[in-house]
Amino acid sequence: MLLQLLWVLVLAAVMLVLALRPVLRDRHPYVWWCLLGYPAAVLRARLSWRRLTTALALAVPRRPANALLGDLVVRGDPLKPIPPRLGMPRLRRGGFTVQVRLHPGQVPEQLTKATDAITHTWRVYAVRVTSTTRGFATVTALAWDPLAAPALPYLLRPETLRALVGTREDGQSWLIDFRRVPHWLIVGATRSGKSTLIAALVSQLARQRVALFGIDLKGGMELSLFGPRLSALAANRTQAAQLIAELVREAEARMELCRSAGVRSIWDLPARHRLMPIVVIVDEVAELYLMATRDDKAEVGEISTNLLRLVQLGAALGIHLVIAGQRVGSDLGPGVTALRAQLGGRVCHRVSDPGTAEMALGDLDKDALAAAQQITPTEQGVAITIGDDGQWLRARSIHITPTQARRTARKYAHLAPSWPGLTETTETTGPVGAAEGDDTEGIHL
Repeated sequence: MLLQLLWVLVLAAVMLVLALRPVLRDRHPYVWWCLLGYPAAVLRARLSWRRLTTALALAVPRRPANALLGDLVVRGDPLKPIPPRLGMPRLRRGGFTVQVRLHPGQVPEQLTKATDAITHTWRVYAVRVTSTTRGFATVTALAWDPLAAPALPYLLRPETLRALVGTREDGQSWLIDFRRVPHWLIVGATRSGKSTLIAALVSQLARQRVALFGIDLKGGMELSLFGPRLSALAANRTQAAQLIAELVREAEARMELCRSAGVRSIWDLPARHRLMPIVVIVDEVAELYLMATRDDKAEVGEISTNLLRLVQLGAALGIHLVIAGQRVGSDLGPGVTALRAQLGGRVCHRVSDPGTAEMALGDLDKDALAAAQQITPTEQGVAITIGDDGQWLRARSIHITPTQARRTARKYAHLAPSWPGLTETTETTGPVGAAEGDDTEGIHL
């Protein structure tokens, strides 16, 4: 009697879930996925795996199709083809992952070519194949597009130089970590989402004890939204050259301080000498390298040299660069190519010319380059980036309105250290930004 009652309750619960399926899918998609979507997708994957791999020529027969009978070669159908072993799918937020053990001689690229067929057979939004272990491939299935409406998770305690800027295609938060990857290159055409990503990044960094500097060669139109939080904003190339030169002097002073203290980076300094990290946002970098006259050539050469010095020395000295632009190609000169080689972090939105995408991703991953060139104008904010594991993935930043940007800048304006470089010219014996009478050097916490 008790067992019958239990079966009735289970049946009633299943019928209730099925009846509420449309409501759950629209209003609570993650609940729907855990209760109904995931079990159904796993069942389809397990039941269709043998037929799917046989149709894709991934299943290997126990015996060869050709047999030798005396002097005759007899041909027939392969006997009982064995598919690559499919592991147990593991539930994840908005999808699942499953590990596939490949047959000897097979490579993950064979599964990668079959992702469209797997997507249609399993009835999911998309399938991605990666491999971190020899002989195995990891198949990730997404139930829906996680980039359709990216949302920024709430942070209880933001960490210095780490910024959550959006959502990745695997459902995880999109994190830009300057401690792990010190310098970044962000490219994208007009209305591709580049400025939105920069606004999300600056909004996150504004909450931290970080000195922010802006170089906006659109006359300051973009980064002026964060003016109260910026220690300095250069709006033309002359100001940019001056600011970059002062930052180089700051780097040299920090280098001298580390040498005298016998440490290899500012993070190893004693607490009383702890220096504030610096993040420099450079927007429209192509404007820094355009030359019309001989005087421009000398100025561009100085800027190029100083930028290279900053990216080469900055990681250990707490100076980090974000280089952004609509067009960043090798035609701008060897200085841009040399700068690109030092920028480990890459983000590529939709671009107008193949050269810019090649500059951003061509030296890292050809598949990532191809994926970036497939981003359509309707996918604003979608970008290709390189994850911490070295694999490329799609991501989308949250949208920061101008009102939100101004409010954030005013709220955290008190965290911006003073920087006299663009407002007055003074002779200094120490690094720029040090307070008079201070017995330590640099920008301090």
